[in-house]
Amino acid sequence: MQHDPSPAAVIAAALAARAEDVCRRYLPNGRRQGRYWICGDLDGARGRSLFVRLRGPGTPGKFTDAATGEHGDLLDLIRRRINAPTLRAALDEARRFLALPPASPDRSPGSADRDPGGPDAPYDATEAARRLWRRCRPVDGSHAERYLRARGLSRCRFAALRFHPELRYREGVSVRRLPALVAAVTAGPGEENGGAITGVQRTWLDPRSPAKAGVANPRKALGRVYGLAVRFGVPSDDAALVVGEGIETVLSLITAVPEIRAAAALSAGSLGAFAPSPGTARLVIARDNDEDGALAAERLARRCARAGVAATIVVPAGNDFNDDLVDFGAAALRARLVPLFRCQE
Repeated sequence: MQHDPSPAAVIAAALAARAEDVCRRYLPNGRRQGRYWICGDLDGARGRSLFVRLRGPGTPGKFTDAATGEHGDLLDLIRRRINAPTLRAALDEARRFLALPPASPDRSPGSADRDPGGPDAPYDATEAARRLWRRCRPVDGSHAERYLRARGLSRCRFAALRFHPELRYREGVSVRRLPALVAAVTAGPGEENGGAITGVQRTWLDPRSPAKAGVANPRKALGRVYGLAVRFGVPSDDAALVVGEGIETVLSLITAVPEIRAAAALSAGSLGAFAPSPGTARLVIARDNDEDGALAAERLARRCARAGVAATIVVPAGNDFNDDLVDFGAAALRARLVPLFRCQE
């Protein structure tokens, strides 16, 4: 279903049309490299972690920080760069940059904002993530479960996973509603606010088939996710905690070795920053088979060594452990992993 674009979406699209100008203004320490503007981070430092797409293929004006997993559009970038307390403040700054007239003061409350609670309310992404979570239902029997089972994941009914039948997806000025798998990101047991939801990851799905939606960014995070994880159970005192990048990767490990307890950090950057809960004696790092995964795993292993936590890195034969599950089957994957996880047969 198509909906009229919000003023915020219109402004974001106008910024995307001038993506390089926006980057030169708000990320002056960066540089153009092919289709991207490269910078160190959202604070404008020099470096190569932050990528802003300047032109297609793909949607111009989208950014991703490879180190932290943060991503968004140029309106999000402006809001971060000027430390705007509300979305309205970011919109006002964007209008000044675009030489547009200021917003009408008599517009209806919330009409130009993505922020719940009105245009002048400070935006709390964590609270927005919790509200979204409350609007979702269990994955049991849902399109999200069909998507996961199509990936070979026979064990996918967990409290950390829910389903939304019509979650809004915005791309430029277009807004659509699509089914989505929603995963809860939490702090670990024993940590401050342990078990409380700090963010969610949304995976939009094709409504006609058990696959990701054919959109530019089918996965987006909301709230605080960096260094935290989607958790599938709590490990016992003598059991290793297995941590990997993506949800499908971790569910593949659980499908093959259901007795483990595991956590999905959602990105390589977040995996490298993952903090094992107090009392964790042993960590198994199930990385993806690429350079980012290798760097993240080594970073986490070094931090574990300093903290006195025994860490083991396991590497898939394919790109990730979901590839291994699909290519070799659960029994073969289990035979390989059980000795590494030190599980009791």
